[in-house]
Amino acid sequence: MPRATSHTPDPAVDAAALLRRLAFFGLTAVIPVTALVSRRSVVILAPIGIALLIIAALLDGAQRPLGAGLTRLGGARAILAGALLLGWCALSLVWTPFPGPASERLLNLAATVGLTVAGYLALPDRMRSANLYLLPLGVGAAAIGAVLLGLFSGAALRGGFEDDSALERGAMLLALLVWPAAAWLRSRRRDMEALGLAVVVALALVLAPGPVPLLALACGAGAFALSAWRQRLGVRVTAGVAAGLVALAPLLPFILRPLLTPVLGPLHPTVLSLKAWQRVVTSEPLRLITGHGLETAIRGKVIGMLPANAPASLLFEIWYELGIVGAFAAAFVLWNGIRHSGREHPVLTPGAMATAATAFASACLGIGTTASWWFTSVTVVVLIFIATERGQFRTSRPKASALPPRSAA
Repeated sequence: MPRATSHTPDPAVDAAALLRRLAFFGLTAVIPVTALVSRRSVVILAPIGIALLIIAALLDGAQRPLGAGLTRLGGARAILAGALLLGWCALSLVWTPFPGPASERLLNLAATVGLTVAGYLALPDRMRSANLYLLPLGVGAAAIGAVLLGLFSGAALRGGFEDDSALERGAMLLALLVWPAAAWLRSRRRDMEALGLAVVVALALVLAPGPVPLLALACGAGAFALSAWRQRLGVRVTAGVAAGLVALAPLLPFILRPLLTPVLGPLHPTVLSLKAWQRVVTSEPLRLITGHGLETAIRGKVIGMLPANAPASLLFEIWYELGIVGAFAAAFVLWNGIRHSGREHPVLTPGAMATAATAFASACLGIGTTASWWFTSVTVVVLIFIATERGQFRTSRPKASALPPRSAA
């Protein structure tokens, strides 16, 4: 008679594993590739992937207990500061001159945060390596595709697809995803593969339509190198620079304009933008406390509330819209969140700092952080990095030669 197996297959567990594999394939492979040619792929595909993760968690129960996950999430000071930031955004609807669009933006932001929390709770405590290896494969395929498009089809691409904004968004997503991919490869002692992936992505960003993704990647590379050399110093510098720039942003035009005017000239667009920022700060100093409310930084330029050459940067927009309360809450979120990124697994810390620096630099350089695609892209990157952390459960096994010999029967 055949011997009974000790393990009986569970259809629910197998179905959950398949759904989780499909979810990670979509998040790590399909989204990076399709984002190069479609402006809406991230916004459409990311919720689908997170929904598959949630269904998989409901099928096999591999996620953390709901109560424990919410307690850990809600107990973090950065989460509390983020709740204060969302609450202040909601309160600013009282005095914003654009209550309709501002309410829509707030709902989109709240939905994105809720999607992130749901995805966080749905991730299992232990991620399979096979799912996480899809990340470098997807990023590499997207980077090679971007290089080929840039080398052989640049002119045709500009005339055949929607516009260059899709390419820039895809390039920005590559700049964000390359760091968790490299961190995963380094955690598996595949340093040369990680370096090769970073080189291919950098080449793809050189050929991108705009300079912002490449500049943001360079900032991330600096944070990665510093954190790999001196981990504590890299974490403190990355967190301190991000939080400090947000908290002290109104002083930047008064510092940078005298420095850049002799170099760039008084009529350079950057110098004129800093001059407009100075005028905003000095003309309405009391508004630095409350801000003008959501949606005023962009729509204010249309109706003449703001100069047309006012900065398109997170540093300007958060102070103009939310004032000192929103800016300081955001600065604390950055400080506490970055300092706690990757701390449980030091091998991932350089990648975490590089990811945070790249995302923050893109926001400061005016990539369009008010758009849904940017927030959704950050959500995807955050969930992937959390999954990478939960894939670090592998322990070293003793070699066969070190095992004691079996006793004779």
